Amino acid sequence: MTPLDTAPFHAALLRQRQSLLAQLTTLRGGEIGRAQASTEHFASREDTEAAANTARDLELALDAHDSTEIAAVDAALQRLADGVYGACVDCGAEIAEARLLAAPEASRCIACQEKWEKQQRAQRA
Repeated sequence: MTPLDTAPFHAALLRQRQSLLAQLTTLRGGEIGRAQASTEHFASREDTEAAANTARDLELALDAHDSTEIAAVDAALQRLADGVYGACVDCGAEIAEARLLAAPEASRCIACQEKWEKQQRAQRA
């Protein structure tokens, strides 16, 4: 891909990063840390302990997901800067433009992504 070809992807990645950072900031309670936000949020709840624990676990999972997504976007921005954006990190093949339009942070072609996901499921089992 030429720099001209990657310009729309760069803009999309920057928008995605900003959106994820905003979500993460909101989830974490603004400028305070995650642990403090969680403690403050759940200290005054009138829910049962089990409900509070479930809600806290959900918030922490969402936080972890957003953090992982930001890392993927940052890695894609680095691939853009390195001039290798759009090439699969596993096999080197060109990632389909439709895939990059749907997920500009994608680092693998469909075949390698499916193989990687299968390996991840096997490791969890």
